[in-house]
Amino acid sequence: MSGLKRLSFSSSIFFSRHSRLQQQLFSVSVCMPRFCGLCHTMCSPPTTSASTSSSSCTSIFRYAIGVSKSLKISEKSNCLGRKQWPMQSSTNAKWVESENSSLVVENEGKKATGAKSKGLSSSSVPLFKKRLRIVDIKGGPDEGLKRVGEQLLVRGWVRTCRLQKAFSFIEVNDGSTVSNLQAIATANIEGYEKIDLGLITTGSSVLLDGVLVESQGSKQKVELQVSKLTLVGESDATTFPVQKKKLSREYLRTIAHLRPRTNTFGAVARVRSALAFATHKFFQEMGFVWLASPIVTAADCEGAGEQFCVTTLIPNSHTNPNTPINKIPCTKDGLIDWSQDFFGRPAYLTVSGQLNAETYATALCDVYTFGPTFRAENSNTSRHLAEFWMIEPELAFADLKDDMACASAYLQYVVKYILDNCKEDMEFFSTWIEKDLTTRLTVKWGCDLQSEHERYIAEDAFEGSPVIVTDYPKDIKAFYMRENDDGKTVAAMDLLVPRVGELIGGSQREERLEKLEKRMDALGLNKDSYWWYLDLRRYGSVPHAGFGLGFERLVQFATGIENIRDAIPFPRTPGSADF
Repeated sequence: MSGLKRLSFSSSIFFSRHSRLQQQLFSVSVCMPRFCGLCHTMCSPPTTSASTSSSSCTSIFRYAIGVSKSLKISEKSNCLGRKQWPMQSSTNAKWVESENSSLVVENEGKKATGAKSKGLSSSSVPLFKKRLRIVDIKGGPDEGLKRVGEQLLVRGWVRTCRLQKAFSFIEVNDGSTVSNLQAIATANIEGYEKIDLGLITTGSSVLLDGVLVESQGSKQKVELQVSKLTLVGESDATTFPVQKKKLSREYLRTIAHLRPRTNTFGAVARVRSALAFATHKFFQEMGFVWLASPIVTAADCEGAGEQFCVTTLIPNSHTNPNTPINKIPCTKDGLIDWSQDFFGRPAYLTVSGQLNAETYATALCDVYTFGPTFRAENSNTSRHLAEFWMIEPELAFADLKDDMACASAYLQYVVKYILDNCKEDMEFFSTWIEKDLTTRLTVKWGCDLQSEHERYIAEDAFEGSPVIVTDYPKDIKAFYMRENDDGKTVAAMDLLVPRVGELIGGSQREERLEKLEKRMDALGLNKDSYWWYLDLRRYGSVPHAGFGLGFERLVQFATGIENIRDAIPFPRTPGSADF
């Protein structure tokens, strides 16, 4: 894709230092649960300190941390028969379990403390590694044929279970791909009685152990010949709300905790994840520094006043939300006494991390923020959320042209990334959400803006190429935007894309102190609240620019999803804060 054309438009842990400092060793004593290979989490710890056998799901760990050599642990299996792998570390110590639960540390062959060790037990912590997923099995041009003959353990949730006379077909999905893995379970396998009892239903979770074979059907190249079936979690087929039928997006929003199990929302989640990864990848490759901007702030970046107030003046107990008005501290004038609040002044959830990013840009040159922002706008449209994520880069020694170049390069980069790395999901969206989506995303940029383009923008059609609109009237823009020489417009830009409209909004920031203060006075902003922001203009001010991109709108643009509430896992909107 070529460059854009521009339109000018007006667990608590006890630490104890080891006494022998020359050994460069300190010990840590802690009771920890045993790592479970099934759920990849830690099982509950035992109630006693006695050591447990290797077949148990729990064990007490005692460990110590050294400084030089790798940690050596023997391979073991857990209670479900799954291999757990040796963990390597840059420490000069071993994880050991002692008979009397005391700490045992081996440092270059010498015992540091504790009782005699039994040696390395089966409760050693394994090396964590990527697990085999269905996308790894079926992915690639051969759709899994290269793995034929391999013994595999598949974990996932049942989509369908179809019973035949002597065997059953089980469709399983683990969330890694749109495609299910078909498994064939014959009546003589271990665990088949679960099928006979009607427990393998849509929504239930299972472990399937078997051999991958070439499929006799035409819908898939491979399937799993099951030798052992383990039911992990049951699902009541009569009440499970995500059945194999068409469900409206409105209904799925009421069960947001289960909608990721549908093809559409599973695909949205994967593409959203890929876009987030590509975002960090782009800015890191370009030399930007990521900044964690604050969630709580006393400043209003946009000056719109649509912020959520953060206060402890109202009792915040979930068990008793009832608050008498007379319990809220007030001044003699009957006003809220903010001096008694947690921060000693009014505080809000941030609407933008831009002002904070500017402070670091004037020290590190190029930075970006990527995090949640909030707006208390009472709007129930398909384009608005009360909680949303923003990507906000700031570039020092830069003007509006640099800002536009960065915005267009970023958008082209992330779109290309998902087209290259999320092919199956993008094909799904092109088939079921927006016809020819991939064609729209690969349209060439840089078309001349003829009258039809302008009319196109005015009519909200947005079916053509992305365009950038610049130089807006200053009266409709924020206080921090740099005033142009005409005194009427500001060096601002909006990047407009099909279906979404404004995707990116940016500007060159006002680096001139007098101009900025004059603008703040005109808007009635309290300069005392922005003293630190004004300091950036007093001490080594430089031309700088940046933009903000609503991440959910980017997800909409990339997937064709029409409602922004379907582009975020748990939408927060007026009257809705469930899940």
